[in-house]
Amino acid sequence: MDLKDKMTFHVTGTTEKLKTTIQSKQHTLILDEPPAVGGGDEGPDPLSYLLASLAGCENIIAYMVAQEMNFDLQSMEMDVKGVLDPLGMRGEPGVQVFFEKVSFKAKVSTSESEERLAELREKTDARCPVLTMMRAAGIELETEWVKA
Repeated sequence: MDLKDKMTFHVTGTTEKLKTTIQSKQHTLILDEPPAVGGGDEGPDPLSYLLASLAGCENIIAYMVAQEMNFDLQSMEMDVKGVLDPLGMRGEPGVQVFFEKVSFKAKVSTSESEERLAELREKTDARCPVLTMMRAAGIELETEWVKA
C-alpha cells in the first residue's frame, strides 16, 4: 500500500436490541450495553470502544514516529478515561452528548531521556487521527507520558 493514496475504512453491522455486531475485514466486534440499561453485556459499549480506539491509535502512531526518530520504544501501558454527562444522550437541552474530557496516560518502557519522550508524545499526539478528531470536537484532552 502506498501511503500517498487515500485510505478508506469500512465496517458493516447488524443489530439485535442494543447489541451491535460489526464486521471489519476478517474481524468481528461486539458492542453492547450492560444489563442496567437493557443490554446483554456481550461486549464493551461504543464509548469504551472509542477510548480503546484512542489507545490503539496512539500506540500505532507512536511506533511509527519512534521508527522515524530512531527512538527506543519497547512498550506502553495505557490508562484512558472519558467523562460524559449522560443527560445529553437522554435529550436534555444544552447538555453535550459526547465526552467533556478525555485523559490519556501512558507508562513508556524506554531507555530514552525525558526530553526525547516528550518529543515522541508531542509528535504522536499531533499525528493521531483519533486524538486530533477529539481535539477538533472541542473535548478537553489531557495526555501524560512517563517513563515506566
